[in-house]
Amino acid sequence: MAPRSRRRRHKKPPSSVVSTIVTPPADVTSVPLTLSKPGPSIDALGFFSLENNVPGLSQLILQKLNMKSYEEYKLVVDGGTPVSGFGFRCPQEMFQKMEDTFRFCAHCRVLPSGLPDTKVLRHCKRCRNVYYCGPECQRSDWPAHRKVCRELHLVAVDRLMEWLLVTGDFVLPSGPWPCPADVQDWDTWFSMRRLQLDTTLDAVIGSHAMTTLWANVGRPRPDPDVLQGSLKRLLTDALSRPLTLGLGLRTLRIDTGKAGGSTVHVVGASHVETFLTRPGDYDELGYMFPGHTGLRVVMVGVDVATDFLQSTSASTLKPGTIQLSGHRGLYHDFWEEKVETGQIAHPDLVVAFHPGFHASADLMEAWLPTLLLLRDYEIPTLITVYSHQELAASLQILVDLDVHIIACGANPFTSRKPEQVYSNPNKQPVYCSAYYIMFLGSTCQLDKKELEEEVDGGVLNN
Repeated sequence: MAPRSRRRRHKKPPSSVVSTIVTPPADVTSVPLTLSKPGPSIDALGFFSLENNVPGLSQLILQKLNMKSYEEYKLVVDGGTPVSGFGFRCPQEMFQKMEDTFRFCAHCRVLPSGLPDTKVLRHCKRCRNVYYCGPECQRSDWPAHRKVCRELHLVAVDRLMEWLLVTGDFVLPSGPWPCPADVQDWDTWFSMRRLQLDTTLDAVIGSHAMTTLWANVGRPRPDPDVLQGSLKRLLTDALSRPLTLGLGLRTLRIDTGKAGGSTVHVVGASHVETFLTRPGDYDELGYMFPGHTGLRVVMVGVDVATDFLQSTSASTLKPGTIQLSGHRGLYHDFWEEKVETGQIAHPDLVVAFHPGFHASADLMEAWLPTLLLLRDYEIPTLITVYSHQELAASLQILVDLDVHIIACGANPFTSRKPEQVYSNPNKQPVYCSAYYIMFLGSTCQLDKKELEEEVDGGVLNN
């Protein structure tokens, strides 16, 4: 009989993805709201948590996107067609309306609609990222803003330069690694790719697409060294996830040369992991293991983009190939329906990027069956978090669940692109997958009866 943790059921959540919709990073906290569909969604929690610091901000975003509700916003993110007049007549309008969603006073939190007709919001001239309703608010806010102004300048450049990734005008470098064992972090990766990368970046900076971008955004074009720095940060952001998967495979000593290939499940995946993801985006993972016999990467989550939902199978892969696929749903349901029935290969590694179970009681309740499943079946698991504070909170939860922690620490392949907390702009920026936790099995051995009693009793209350 299987452990009861894996048999616990939750309700399931009931194309082309519009590339101009990007959900900014947010402080995800437990807030009283009704999700647009059953099941936990960190995307929805993040969107509505904007109201915690700036009341009315979520409605401002919908207004600028010509949308009437979050349901319509989510429909477009998932690849559906909006019912209202979503869209932009020209690139200038698109960039202007995107920038308008950042227009609120960083000190008093007033929105443009709350200002008298004689006043307008003006941005900080140093970072061009945060706005103020007047000199008094800017002076009062300077002690907090001065600590992050330089980093927020990078954020302001990067969020415009990302458009080149969306349009495909910035193509990631590729090709076999000459010495995979020597690539241990970004410094060694950049050293290995230096000649190829210099050529690629110079071509992008001098391209017509770059000229067009800065002609449409209504801001002066930065110097070439600023543009090159931004492209490098965006590159680390795009490759952080596949190389972090490789870090897990390498550290946990997963045999990538076994017959039939290896399988990685990415759990809690959302449109962040699947939004405009192309098969070639994971080529670097294959180059990290030149002798691999095939790598399956299966994205599982309630917010997986519709365009990413592809069929998967447990059939043997051709050596050297990488197969990307997606499944929308909760992982413990996916396990019963696909893995136990043999339709999907048993995972050699499970990875969760920023699961967020430390931040919300709703998310913790939804993650509990999956965490118990991973523990009870002794599946090698890696999770990432944004900050040292999240690392400490997540570790405590896992320790309370009697999870056997193998390793934790700073991720050598963290994204170098700073992420601004959208509704709290002067909060210290964070970096995707900054820290990792790896675990395998339980710290204690329980017989079947004790295990079922523990699950029924609710381990979080102990």
